[in-house]
Amino acid sequence: MLTELCIRDLALFERAELTFGRGLNVVTGETGAGKSLLIGALELLLGRRPRANLLRRGAERAGVEGRWCFAPGAEPAALVEWLRRELPDALEEAESEEGLELVLSRTLASDGRTRARVNHRPVTRRALRELAGMLVEVHGQNDHQNLLGRAEQTRVVDAFGGLAPLLAEYRSAREHWLALTERARSWEADETRRRDRIDLLRFQVSELEGLGLAAGEDGALRREREVLRNADELETQLGGIVEELAERDGSVLGALQGAEATVGRWEASIECLSSPAADLRGATAHLEQALAALRTFLDETECEVGRLEEVEARLAEIERLARKHRAGAEELAELLEGQRAELDELVAYETGLEDLAAEREEALARLEAAAGELSGARRALGPRLVEAVTAGLEELGLERARFDLRVAPRVLESDPTAEGAPPDPEALARRFAPDGCDDLEFLLAANPGEGCAPLAGVASGGEAARIMLALRGALASCQSIPSLVFDEIDAGVGGRLAPRVGEHLRALGSQYQILCVTHLPAVAAAADRHLRVAKRESDGRTTTSVATLEGDARIEEVADMISGGADQSTARAEARRLLEAPRGGATAPGAV
Repeated sequence: MLTELCIRDLALFERAELTFGRGLNVVTGETGAGKSLLIGALELLLGRRPRANLLRRGAERAGVEGRWCFAPGAEPAALVEWLRRELPDALEEAESEEGLELVLSRTLASDGRTRARVNHRPVTRRALRELAGMLVEVHGQNDHQNLLGRAEQTRVVDAFGGLAPLLAEYRSAREHWLALTERARSWEADETRRRDRIDLLRFQVSELEGLGLAAGEDGALRREREVLRNADELETQLGGIVEELAERDGSVLGALQGAEATVGRWEASIECLSSPAADLRGATAHLEQALAALRTFLDETECEVGRLEEVEARLAEIERLARKHRAGAEELAELLEGQRAELDELVAYETGLEDLAAEREEALARLEAAAGELSGARRALGPRLVEAVTAGLEELGLERARFDLRVAPRVLESDPTAEGAPPDPEALARRFAPDGCDDLEFLLAANPGEGCAPLAGVASGGEAARIMLALRGALASCQSIPSLVFDEIDAGVGGRLAPRVGEHLRALGSQYQILCVTHLPAVAAAADRHLRVAKRESDGRTTTSVATLEGDARIEEVADMISGGADQSTARAEARRLLEAPRGGATAPGAV
């Protein structure tokens, strides 16, 4: 539970240290003294964005710090699991033989920036809000009006029934179906473009495959074309060279061979002729090799008639396709492989669309099953919730009222599952909303003889507040949040019913720690701990302070709340009567 709250330089608070206890803690004080500012300080600590002008004039920094203590074995399991996952070091230091202790702090600088810490370790605002949601639940002055909305009613029903796992399973199925639906919509939107691309690729692949271009073929053809174009001239010139070098009398090759033989005979006896002899042998070998290559080339230039036309036609076709695809001839083979891969992918994509449709049908079936299970669980717990709330309403002066819960399938203008009609994804998305496919509504008959009608149309502000308190009592055994804060939740409740509201809050304190800002003396008198907020002026500055009241001071505060004059004997006598009245009479929260 929250044991301490320290505030400094926050609006009217210069320095304030508050201590809270178990059960019902009430905060009273005159209008404008700073009671709601106290709630605002707590909300700032719990991660809310700071309001404007919250920093005390003249201060550079404001701060709020709260301490929560849990006895061994009393730590909420969700809280411990979150700490183990998000702040394991802080959890290790916070745990001791005396239980778990958490210190949350938040500072607000003059530039509007805030910093948050948990057990003196910096954390993000998101983390602070997550942690705060497991420690405190704050109900503002008009929060009971939220109960008139169906979304809040659905949330309350799910909390009462512990349906979080079913809701999570439903939302998981919904997200999966929505993702597949969006994917299918994207595919279908591109269907025409994809089919056109498939047709184009098939034609291009067929054309390039028909070309049958081999690796390096373009270069080889260009070289062959150059030879064929100059075949006659090459034969004349190169043939003359061969004849002159090797075939005429007195040819170069014959002279070189004779020189090689003569020098070779003297090589053995004259050592200095070894080198010239070797050079002559090399020259002879190189000349013979060159002549052999020339003769081979001349033999190969003797081509068939029409070969040049064939080569020219082949190169023209290669060049045409290269220009068409804006690629080099040597890139056409690689381009063909890329087009084949893209075509295979698009064809598989088209097949995948059919598979996706089947997968989406399966996802929709899973979603419908999860929605049906959630709806069934909600309907099944309806009688138990009605019984628990009715018991709470009896304690709060609405014993003649009749509360009911209606859970019906959500009906749309056009039924997306109508027989013979294809499912409309948009209509299905509206039917399967984030909170399920039920139209869930609280009904109330405030007076005997009246029929039940939606709560939003028949409940007054005071009735809505009492219904919210009755629901909170019904939820007491279902939730693990240790502290509840009510900011004037009893607004609109008359003095005649105030003792019942006080006893109900006191009974609720057996399950939760309750912090309640109130103007009702009977509620203040029912508290286990009473704090008063007061405003005073000193040296031209206004300061708000908080004091814990006991004994005569508490009698005077309750008397002042009764008549506006604590010095009146009748008011003091009534205050004593309220404070000394025997406790009890209220059913334990959550009991049925």
